[in-house]
Amino acid sequence: MNSIRIQGGIALQGKVLIQGSKNAVLPVLAATLLTQECSCIRNCPRITDVHSMVCLLKALGCHVCWQERGIVIDSSRMREGELPQEAVTGMRSSLCLLGALLGRCNEVVMEYPGGCVIGERPIDLHLSALRQMGVEFTEKAGKLRAAAHKLHGAHIRLPFPSVGATENIILAGVMAEGDTVLEGAALEPEIRTLCRFLCCCGAWIDCAGENRLVIHGGRRLYGTDFTVPSDRIVAGTYLFGCIGAGGNVLLEHAPVEEMGAVLETARRMGGHVCVSSEGIYVQAPERPHSLELITAPYPGFPTDLQSVVLAVQAMGDGCSHIRETIFENRFRIVEELEKMGACIERKDSRSVTVRGVRSLHAACVEARELRGGAALVVAGLMAQGESLVRGCSYIYRGYENICRDFRELGARVTSV
Repeated sequence: MNSIRIQGGIALQGKVLIQGSKNAVLPVLAATLLTQECSCIRNCPRITDVHSMVCLLKALGCHVCWQERGIVIDSSRMREGELPQEAVTGMRSSLCLLGALLGRCNEVVMEYPGGCVIGERPIDLHLSALRQMGVEFTEKAGKLRAAAHKLHGAHIRLPFPSVGATENIILAGVMAEGDTVLEGAALEPEIRTLCRFLCCCGAWIDCAGENRLVIHGGRRLYGTDFTVPSDRIVAGTYLFGCIGAGGNVLLEHAPVEEMGAVLETARRMGGHVCVSSEGIYVQAPERPHSLELITAPYPGFPTDLQSVVLAVQAMGDGCSHIRETIFENRFRIVEELEKMGACIERKDSRSVTVRGVRSLHAACVEARELRGGAALVVAGLMAQGESLVRGCSYIYRGYENICRDFRELGARVTSV
């Protein structure tokens, strides 16, 4: 089933439980390679990216067992070898295995990682940082070969707070000899989750100031029992979906403390937002207010939710301006939204102006990447009539069951 059919024009009502975090669980699963013991990762979402990571771990000789509330990984019998091409090229997050495998066995051969086409996303920052830790990179039959005689600590300064590069430095650093000082580290909650998991395993990582981490290497790591937090991007998708489609919803177990910029933006759009011990309650305005939005690294507004806000502002009251600062190709949904009657002017590759219309009409549209695909589902909820979103394999990479979740809120959404 690679399409989603949506009967739009129905206000959302009720509550939905937010799944475990995609962006947090993938580096944690990679980090289990460093323990040589069993770890239990709870609240693990059943999404295709997680299944791909499980396939990679199994290909490396790990024993992986799904249980009702999570995954148990036994990495004691991990073996060296090349990673399977189909999983690596289809999932950008497979890149975090680079730091973990270098920490475990000092060598890895892998395809260049793939994933969504939302920009160039070069891996230069990863390679440059790991070179400073003693890693040599060569090309082998079009594949990336990384090897280190012995990993050692280093003083590394990232010119941009790359989440992936920060994760790779941490994963390699906990196994390196000596201390690694990382300046300009990413501050995303997923980084803190990875550090918490590693510290539960026996690592020693200090947050020595803003954007600065000190990773004390060389300590033996043990298996642990760890719970992944809820997904802030999924919660934000459903929150803005309510603001666009109308109604009021409760997002159970939403990670409130990680969503400051998201909640502020929702309020600026006219949403009535309340936070409680249960999660986040949002009541939609009569029509979304116009706004100026600029994406930024955490704690700024997340690029992963920019497409959803763009879709919602297509029916906003007035003129909104959205600027993307992280990825240069985040506006691939503009043409699809225009098929539904949206009025969007592209200023350049990084910014758009959205002139809100009174209503959107149903259309057949194509998802070309994960977050843009979810945004098109939200647009379908807002539109009058029956819309069809194709290419939904992208959406299933990050959303456990987006159709079920919206149905729980009263929407008429089905996979076809």
